[in-house]
Amino acid sequence: MTDFVVYPAIDLRGGNVVRLRQGDYADETVYGDDPLSVAESFVAAGATWVHMVDLDAAKGDAAVNRPVIARVASALAGRARLQVGGGVRGVADASALAEAGVSRVVMGSAAVREPSLVADVTTKVGVAVAVGLDHRAGILATEGWTQSSGVGLADALGRYPTAACAVITDISRDGMLSGPDIDGLSSAARNAPMPIIASGGVGTVDDIVALAAIPNIDGVITGKAIYEGRFTLAEALRAVGGRR
Repeated sequence: MTDFVVYPAIDLRGGNVVRLRQGDYADETVYGDDPLSVAESFVAAGATWVHMVDLDAAKGDAAVNRPVIARVASALAGRARLQVGGGVRGVADASALAEAGVSRVVMGSAAVREPSLVADVTTKVGVAVAVGLDHRAGILATEGWTQSSGVGLADALGRYPTAACAVITDISRDGMLSGPDIDGLSSAARNAPMPIIASGGVGTVDDIVALAAIPNIDGVITGKAIYEGRFTLAEALRAVGGRR
């Protein structure tokens, strides 16, 4: 069984490190202008993976942050791996990120609309693909969380046989520090044919420990809690070290 992975998150907008509240671009907090130094600090604390979200690419502008992502991937090579989501719509986007040194791409809206794209990217690019399933009350949202897909989370989990894992984000909890939906995630993990990475709501180390205890949840993404000083990445890693 794999070790539980804590993925510290870096959300990029205009080259800056930011966090959005419930995915609202109008409700943004800027935490810095040097994503590479933030990534380096995470690796120094013990991170084996770093999770990045390209918020500009999610809105259709992939050019803004792509050089930043490439610099981070190059700097982390051999020490930690990079998982990147936001605007990964098909083979071309995934290829560009893979060539930049990204280890795993997260496909969200495009994969919800056209599940076969995940297998397409896996086969043609050879990069690992996580499917990003962002939901409100169990219904998947797309297009930067502005549209309801009408597709249920439980139904979607079985549509991606080649996915390396699924990143499940509870939009209502994202950036709120209010705790993850343990019951909902437990149910999803029981029914998922692939490992789950939980995202949204983490506010304490105890939240991370609780998630690590759920079978088939192999990791958690946390950002705001670290930036706001609720706990350090090192504390989170120590709390789940050697679990499973």
